[in-house]
Amino acid sequence: MSLSVAAILAESAARRPDHPAVVFGTEELTYAHLWLRARKYASALAGLGVGPGDRVALLMGNSPEFPVAYFGALALGAVVVPVHALLKASEIDYVLRDSGATALICAGPLLVEGQQGAEAAGVRLFTVLADDGAGAPRLDVLAGRAAPIDHYALREPGDLAVVLYTSGTTGRPKGAMLTHLNITMNVDVGMLSPFDFRADDVLLGCLPLFHTFGQICGMNTCFRAGATMVLMERFEAGRALELMTEHRCSVFMGVPTMYISLLEAAARDCRRPPLDRAFSGGSALPVKVLDEFQRVFGCSIYEGYGLTETSPVVAYNQKAWPCRPGTVGKPVWGVDVEIARADLEGRIELLPAGSVGEIVIRGHNVMAGYLNRPEATAEVLVDGWFRSGDLGVKDGDGYLSVVDRKKDMVVRGGYNVYPREIEEVLVHHPAVAQVAVVGVPHEVHGEEVCAVVVVRPGHRPGAGLGERIVAWSRERLAAYKYPRRVEFVDAFPLGPSGKVLKRELTALLGR
Repeated sequence: MSLSVAAILAESAARRPDHPAVVFGTEELTYAHLWLRARKYASALAGLGVGPGDRVALLMGNSPEFPVAYFGALALGAVVVPVHALLKASEIDYVLRDSGATALICAGPLLVEGQQGAEAAGVRLFTVLADDGAGAPRLDVLAGRAAPIDHYALREPGDLAVVLYTSGTTGRPKGAMLTHLNITMNVDVGMLSPFDFRADDVLLGCLPLFHTFGQICGMNTCFRAGATMVLMERFEAGRALELMTEHRCSVFMGVPTMYISLLEAAARDCRRPPLDRAFSGGSALPVKVLDEFQRVFGCSIYEGYGLTETSPVVAYNQKAWPCRPGTVGKPVWGVDVEIARADLEGRIELLPAGSVGEIVIRGHNVMAGYLNRPEATAEVLVDGWFRSGDLGVKDGDGYLSVVDRKKDMVVRGGYNVYPREIEEVLVHHPAVAQVAVVGVPHEVHGEEVCAVVVVRPGHRPGAGLGERIVAWSRERLAAYKYPRRVEFVDAFPLGPSGKVLKRELTALLGR
C-alpha cells in the first residue's frame, strides 16, 4: 500500500491544471506550474545526493518557494523539517542536529542565521531567492535547468512525512513525527468538515507556512480542494483587509490576535471582503471578539482546537451541528476525545461528562512519537491515548471546552484558577483591548493572579486604571479568582502563529 502527502498537489494539478494555486503579489502560479516546479526541485535535490527518507530542513518565510520546496522534497520521498523562520543560528543548529537533517534549504533573507546554523551542524546548505555570491548552491537556479521527475516517490502510510518542532514550552523543542497517513487523513477530514473547502474558494494565507496551522489546515487543505491561496509574506491587518477585498477571499484562518487586529483595521477602512467563513485556533478566542467579528464582517468564526502532535486538528465547531461560542466544538471524524484525570501518571482514567481534567485524544491524527525521545513519547502516549497537557471539560452533548494549559493554571491559596476564564471576563472591561492572565509568585498564597493588559485608545495605563480594573473584576469573579495585580504593556510578545507567549510575560514581570 502506498500513500504520499505529495499527492495533495499532484492530484489537484491533474484535475485543475490551469486554476490559480498561489497568488503572491503580482505573481500567480497555476496548479500545473506549481507541481512542475516542485518536480524540478525534486530532480535538483536528487542530483545533489538527497534521496528518499533523508530529512530536508526548510528555513523559509511565506513565499511560493515554500510549497515548491515542501512538495518537491516530499515528491522525492524525503522527510520535510520546517524550521521556525525567526530562530537564531544556535537554535537552527539544534533543530538540524536533532532532526538528523541531510540538507537545509534556506531563503536568501534568512541566510545570516541559516548559514551559521548549517555550518555549526555540519549540514549542506542550499539557497533560494538569494544572490549568486551567497556561497551555497542556488537550488532554485539548479531546479530551473533540471528535467522534472515523472511521478512522486511511493511511500508507506506509516512512513514519516514531516517532522514539526513544538514551541518548547517545557524545555528544548521536540520533533513531532507526522506520517503520510496522519497528514493526508487530517487534510481530507478537515477539507470536508470543519473547513468545508471547495474548488472555488479563495483563502488568505497569512499564517506562517512553517507552522502546523498555516501549513496543514491552510496550504495543504486549500491545495487538496484545488482552491486558491492568496499568500501574505507576513500578517498586517490593513493589508490583509485590502487583499481579501481585492481577491474576494471567501475563507480566513487566523489566531485571536489577528481577529482583534482585523476589527481595529475595519474601524478605519469601510471595505468588506465577501468572507463566507473564518476559523480560529492556536489559543482561546474571546466570545466578545467572535460576536463583534460576526457583526462587522457578517461572517461566522468557527473556533477549534488542535496540537502539533495531532496533525493538528482535534475538534472544531462546524456547520454540521449548532455552533457553541466558548467551546471548540466536537471531535472531527475518526477522532475520539475524552477527559481524564490530570494527576495520574502512567495510566488513563476517564472522567464523566462535566468534569474538568486533561484532554486525551486517539485517532488517525496522533503522531508516531517524538523524534529521538522515547521517554517523552512514553509520557504522552499512554494506554492508546495522547495526553495533550491541556485541561478541558466535555458536556453531555459532546462539545469540548478548553479550560487552560495544565502548566498555565494558577494555584492561588490551594484553589485552581484558570486564566482563560478570567480573560473572558476582563475583555469586557471598557478600557481593555487585550488581556493575558498569568500567575506570579506570592509569599502567602503561593501564586497571585496577575492581569497583563493592552489598553484601548483613549485610556491611560497606570495605577489608577489598574485599581479600577481590580475593583471591576472583584464584582464579577469569585474572591480567589479576581486579579489583585494589573500590569500594562504596549503589546504582547507573540509566537510565530500570533499566540501570546505567556512564558515571556511571566519572565518580564519577574524582573
